[in-house]
Amino acid sequence: MYGFVSSVLAEKGRQVYTIPRAATVSEAVREMNEKGVGSLLVMGERRPAGIFTERDVLRRVVDADRDPALTRVGEVMTRDIAAIDPAWHVEDAMRLMTERRLRHLPVMDGDDLVGMISIGDLLRWVTINQEDHIRAMTEYINGRA
Repeated sequence: MYGFVSSVLAEKGRQVYTIPRAATVSEAVREMNEKGVGSLLVMGERRPAGIFTERDVLRRVVDADRDPALTRVGEVMTRDIAAIDPAWHVEDAMRLMTERRLRHLPVMDGDDLVGMISIGDLLRWVTINQEDHIRAMTEYINGRA
């Protein structure tokens, strides 16, 4: 009903912000703040090796009393990440994010990283599509279609 993840990426852009495993948590947080994002992808050779999120900072650094200036991203990143294909339906991506309590998903086309989507990106997309549908139905009902 709401289309494909590839359409969301085409509208929002394919920019993906990354961080090396060896970077400190302080560097990663600074980068997230500068970019205005809630996560950074941690890349291996060609594929994502993990993801570093705001939740990782809270749970694995702050709550564990670790020093952000001394803790490396690779020590506290989330290793078990899900990735989706750009041909996924938006509804399926939302379902996966809801079921696994994820806020960010890398989008992979085969072995190639082609983007990153957040739950906020998908909610915005759904809202825009619902507004368009409501407008079209209203015009139809009022005889303006």
